[in-house]
Amino acid sequence: MRKITCFLLLFFCTQLAYNQELHEEERYVAETDPLVLSKVKEWQNIKFGLLMHWGAYSQWGIVESWSICPEEYEWCERTMSSNPEDYATYKKEYEALIKTFNPVKFNPEKWAAAAKNAGMKYVIFTTKHHDGFSMFDSKYTDYKITSPESPFSTHPRKNITKEIFDAFRKEDMWAGAYFSKPDWHVDSYWDPKYPPRDRNVNYDPESNPERWNEFVNFTHNQMLELLTDYGKIDILWLDGGWVAKESKEKITSWYDAQLKDNPTGYLKNRIVNQDIKIDEFVVKAREKQPGLIVVDRAVPGKNQNYLTPENRIPEKPLAYPWESCIISGGAWSHTKDAKYMSGREGIQTLVDIVAKGGNLLLNIAPTPEGEWQQGAYDLLEEFGSWMQINSEGIYNSKVLAPYKENNICMTQQENGNAYFFYMAKEGETSIPKEITVQSHQPDKGAKVYLLGYEKPLRWITDGKGFRVQIPKGLQKKSPSKYVFTIKVTRLKSQQ
Repeated sequence: MRKITCFLLLFFCTQLAYNQELHEEERYVAETDPLVLSKVKEWQNIKFGLLMHWGAYSQWGIVESWSICPEEYEWCERTMSSNPEDYATYKKEYEALIKTFNPVKFNPEKWAAAAKNAGMKYVIFTTKHHDGFSMFDSKYTDYKITSPESPFSTHPRKNITKEIFDAFRKEDMWAGAYFSKPDWHVDSYWDPKYPPRDRNVNYDPESNPERWNEFVNFTHNQMLELLTDYGKIDILWLDGGWVAKESKEKITSWYDAQLKDNPTGYLKNRIVNQDIKIDEFVVKAREKQPGLIVVDRAVPGKNQNYLTPENRIPEKPLAYPWESCIISGGAWSHTKDAKYMSGREGIQTLVDIVAKGGNLLLNIAPTPEGEWQQGAYDLLEEFGSWMQINSEGIYNSKVLAPYKENNICMTQQENGNAYFFYMAKEGETSIPKEITVQSHQPDKGAKVYLLGYEKPLRWITDGKGFRVQIPKGLQKKSPSKYVFTIKVTRLKSQQ
């Protein structure tokens, strides 16, 4: 019975993801600002980014923010504090983590160098998560890393967000600010007069317009701080999709996608009109940062410049710009002794996503001391070794139909080069003596190479496809691991 229940839950979640993909494709609204359109196109070409979830909660090794949310889900479970059964005690001790958060080993230059070596081109950093703890020097709150209550406030690098953005920009990487629209610390969102009931605002904004307007102004001011005082910001990555104008068409989250058709669905949140005036804000934001990409996650409309499937990869190419945000090891936030994905899993994940026209945003969670675990560095080293040889088939690439056949993914470049990525099986370290592609064929006079090997390879036609012959000496001396890339300088027209 347990196996049947698990299977049904897996099937249900898979259907939710698939159905939401269809939902999102129907609702995607393309930007009209030419500067933003150009920026999004450039973003689609850089393919590989870094996401970092970090805050005072890392000291407890728990999921970020969610344990102070009074909802009955696994990610809201309270296991720490002196009395986890008492919500008031738990929240008080959670918020007191500001007094012990002291990441004195913080070295963003080391992170930026490792990310650049891995082939990453942009960083998205959690400047504030739902708990309201600001990892930047905001003048609109005392609940922040630079507060006198924080022991790190005396450190010369106390403004963590600024230090991270500066370090990554010095490595020629884009800077992106993750920012949570809900704020479970500020009184204008969770008013202390009322107990919080769920993730939403705990009063009716329409019945309390002055209070809600106070929250809207607070949120706009914090976001404008990030866009004014922290240098060039390329992406504003907004989380908390339930904070939005109420709409019959609204999809508030991955799990909420089917609530209309499934009233006993996975989440039973209240639908509250939380109009944060995002249209008005984006105008102000782009006055500060022309061409800014805005990602108002899970809120269909013109302010969601690209979509973000969470911890999953779509089954097929999508008709809009998208990015899969994927956990590299442990959880989104710091997990003690986290087990990281293998080099093979990581590299094949990147290739699979890129072949479908998406970007990979890989999450790494810093420790409370301000370090990365060695497993994260080891994984990025694997990416770096592979990308040094194979990146020409990744960056600036476009989808090449049918994008995948059997264990071979494919991409193409505007110059006519095509790339066929042979995804090695677990434990497969040698290249097969022949690699067969069924859907494409080199054009007359085209050359076929294995990336990392200078000499052209022999190939023969095979129906509508072709077979590449790998020299015996090369089969066991592949220039790269996990994915072997065949390059064809020009494909035969299929018209």
